[in-house]
Formats: sequence, C-alpha cells, structure tokens
Amino acid sequence: MNGRNEYARGLAEAYMDGAVSIPYSLLRSYRALKLNDTEAMLLLQLIAFRQLEQNEFPTIEELQERIGSSSSVVGQAVQKLMKLGFVAIDEVYDPITGVQSEKYNLAGLFQKLALYHATAKAAETAASSDASTSRASGAASIPAASPPAGTSNLFVLFEQEFGRPLTPMEYETINSWLDQDQYAEELIRFALKESVFAGKLHFRYIDRILLEWSRNRVTNVEEARLHAQKFRTGR
Repeated sequence: MNGRNEYARGLAEAYMDGAVSIPYSLLRSYRALKLNDTEAMLLLQLIAFRQLEQNEFPTIEELQERIGSSSSVVGQAVQKLMKLGFVAIDEVYDPITGVQSEKYNLAGLFQKLALYHATAKAAETAASSDASTSRASGAASIPAASPPAGTSNLFVLFEQEFGRPLTPMEYETINSWLDQDQYAEELIRFALKESVFAGKLHFRYIDRILLEWSRNRVTNVEEARLHAQKFRTGR
C-alpha cells in the first residue's frame, strides 16, 4: 500500500511539472469557431508538443497516436485547420548548420480567438447601450469561415496511390493547386494518373505536369489527354 501511495505521489508531482499552458478561450469557444472535437484536440496537441517536447513539427503518425484517430482523419483535420487559417507551416533555415526544416505556426489560432472575443465584446457593448438594437447585436459574431471544398476524396485518392498518409506539406501543396493556381480538381486527378503511368509518382513531377498544361491553356481532361498523346508521339 505504501509503495503504491509513493508511486502515485511521484506521478502527481510529475504531472504538475509537466503542465501545459492552454488558452482557456480555445476550450470555451472552439465550437463557435466551427471546429469539431478532433480539430480542437489537434490544436491542443500541437501546443503541448511545442511547450513540453520542443517539437514544433510533429508527424502525422505522432499526432495520430496522441489523438487516437486514423492517419486520414488527422491529415484531413490538419488540412482543414490550414485551410481556415488556424495553422500554417513555416520553413526554417539554420544558417549555422545549413539545415532546412518546417514548423507549425499557430499565430492564426490566437488571432482568430482574439478577433472572436473582440467581436463578441463589441456586440455586448452595443446591446447594453441600445436596447432597441440588442436583438440584432446579440446575434453578431465572427463571420464563419466556409468549410473546405468537398475535396476529401482527392486527398484519399493521393494517399491510395502513394500508399501512405500525406504529409502536412503535401496537403498544403494540393490546397495550393486548388486555391492559388486554380487548377480544376479533375485535372489534378488526371495529372496524378499521368505520373503513375510514367512511373514518376512524386509531387514535383505532378506539379510540372500541371504547370505545363497551364502554359498550354489546357483546361479539362480531354484537352490534357490530347496534349499528353502529342507529347508521347513527339508531335
């Protein structure tokens, strides 16, 4: 009995030493910010990795182990958080060692929390100062970000072809093709198919295919198929 009590006391002290500073506003407001339990827990885990383990870029597998969800679910949660601006990935270069690495940037999370509560506070102030507009002001809140486009099947397709979970940088690359480059989803799927056919299954090759099509004003799969045939025949 005494041994068990001593062990429990030691664990309690270790838990106290290993405490993580978590924004209470995140726990209180994550549903209002249109986040589900998995996405909120993912943010908490990123904070914990940074504070206690000095790990600013945990892998999908490390996050999966902590959260207890599949790698696909965790990867899509990371993708959504990046899509909505809660999380970003920064490239870090060490001039001494010459090593380049990545890290999660959580500045967007804290900015959104601050904006949400500032908006809520402004609504409360307006409601108390003018009873006639209280009903309208009480409903005010931060504009809800639209959920990611229905492209989850696209990410699943890439994971199936690569035979592994996508990395956060790969999720960001696909999002960039969709949002910044404005490539049609059907073209991205066909470019993936072409890379498989060529035996060059990597993102740089797929990106070069999409860039080549863009330069040649290819806008749909049929045009891409004709362009690929001409390329193969050397015409």
